[in-house]
Amino acid sequence: MSPETQAKRNGLFKSEDWWAVWLGLFIFLLGLLRLSGVDLLGWAVKTNIWLDLSKALTPVSPKGFHLSGFASLFLTYVFLTVVLSIGIAAMGGKVGRFIGGFTIIFWLTYCCWIAGNNAFIAATPDQYAKLKIGWSLRLTGESGFIIALIVGLLIGNLWPGLTRYLQEATRPEWYIKAAIVILGAKIGLIALQSTGLATQVIFRGFCAIIEAYLIYWPIVYFISRKYFRFTPEWAAPLASGISICGVSAAIATGGAIKARPVVPIIVSSLVIIFAVVELLILPFAAQAWLYHEPMVAGAWMGLAVKTDGAAAASGAIVDALIRSKAATALGVHWQESWMLMAATTVKVFIDIFIAIWAFILAVIWCWKIECKPGERVSAADIWHRLPKFVLGYAATFILILLVGSGLADEGRKLLQAGIGGADNFRGIFFALTFFSIGLVSNFRTLKEEGMGRLALVYLICLFGFIIWIGLFISWIFFHGITPPRIG
Repeated sequence: MSPETQAKRNGLFKSEDWWAVWLGLFIFLLGLLRLSGVDLLGWAVKTNIWLDLSKALTPVSPKGFHLSGFASLFLTYVFLTVVLSIGIAAMGGKVGRFIGGFTIIFWLTYCCWIAGNNAFIAATPDQYAKLKIGWSLRLTGESGFIIALIVGLLIGNLWPGLTRYLQEATRPEWYIKAAIVILGAKIGLIALQSTGLATQVIFRGFCAIIEAYLIYWPIVYFISRKYFRFTPEWAAPLASGISICGVSAAIATGGAIKARPVVPIIVSSLVIIFAVVELLILPFAAQAWLYHEPMVAGAWMGLAVKTDGAAAASGAIVDALIRSKAATALGVHWQESWMLMAATTVKVFIDIFIAIWAFILAVIWCWKIECKPGERVSAADIWHRLPKFVLGYAATFILILLVGSGLADEGRKLLQAGIGGADNFRGIFFALTFFSIGLVSNFRTLKEEGMGRLALVYLICLFGFIIWIGLFISWIFFHGITPPRIG
C-alpha cells in the first residue's frame, strides 16, 4: 500500500478509527456539559434489571425528563441514527442503506439487551433482597451481549439475504472503538473517586497491575502459541482477555494488532461466560478461606474475575458474605463496602493501563511480528498502525482527572451524573458490537478457527494458575489490612 493511500485511509474524517474517536468524544463532551447545569443526555434510555417489563426502561435522568421508557428508547435510536449517519456520509458510505440496516440492528439488539437484563437471568445474590427473588442464573446484565451475539449468529447463518441488506450498518469495529473512547471517562471517574481512599490500598492496587501485564499475559500467550498452535492474531487478544480486563482489553488488543473483528469478540464471549463461573464459585471460596483476611478476599475478586461488572458483583458478594461470617466466627463487625472497594480499586488500576498496553503491542507488532526480513519500520508506520481510539480513551481519562480534581463535592456529583449518561451509550455500543459480530460470523468458520481449543486454553490458564497467582499476590499486598470496625 502506498503512503498516499495509507494516509488517505487514516484521514481525520475518512476512517472508522478516527470517527470512533470523534463519536466517543462528542458523547463524552455532551455528558461533561452537565457541569454547566445543562443535562444533554438525561433523556437517553437506561436499561434496568427487571421483573416487571414496564420498568425495564427509564430515562437516564427520570427526575429531569418525564418520559416513558419507550420514548427514551426511541429518542436514543434517533440520536444514534443521526450522528452515525453523519460519520457514514463523511466516510463515503451509503447513508440510505445504512439507516435501513441500522434501524433493524438497533431494535433487535435492544430487545436482546432487555432480555439479558431480566432479573432471573441477570441478578447477582447481593441484589436478591432488593428484587425479592430467591434465585437467578447470576449472569449479570452482560448476558444481554451474549444473547445479542447468538441472535446475530442465527441471522448471519440462516438468513443470508437479510445479512446482505444489513451489511452497510454491520460495523462492529466502529461501534466498539467508540465505546472504548467513552470507557476512558468512566475509568477516569472511578480513579478520581479512589483518590480519597486509604493510601495503602491504592498503592497496592497500583502494584497489582504488574501481575496482570507482566506475569499473566506472557504466560497465556506462550501457552496459546506453543502448546495450542494459535496464531499471534488469536493468541494476543486471548492473553489480554484472560489476563487483564476481558472485553475491553481483548478488543483494544485486537485493534492494536489489526486482528479481524471476529477474533476479540469471540474471546470476549468466553470471558463473559467464564466470569459467570467465577462469580458462582470464588465469593464462597473466599468466605470459607479468607474471612479473617477481608481485604485479601476483595482484592482477589478484582484480580481473578475478568469483567468489570462481574468483578464488582463478586466484590459486593464477598463483602456481604465475609462480614456476616466474621460477625459470627470472630465476633468482629467491619464497616460495609471496604472489600468491594479493594476489588474495584484493583480492577480500575488494571483497566487504566489498557491504552498503554495497546500502544506497546501496536509497536511490537509493527517492529517484530509483521515486519518482513530486511524491512525497516518508520515512525509513520507506527502512527498508522496505532489504534486511534486508544488516543480517545486516554484523552477522556485524562480530561476527567483534570476537570474533576478541582471540583468540590457538589461538582463531582454533577460530573458523575453527566459521565453516567455518556457511559450509558458505551453499553449500547457494546451490545451493537456483539450483534454485528454475530452477523459477520459463520458457524463453520468458528469451528475451523478452534473455538473448543480457545475454551480449553481459557480453562487451563484460569484455573491452572491465574486464580492462584491472584490469590498469592493479593495476600502479599493486602495481608493484615482490615476494614474499620463498627463500634
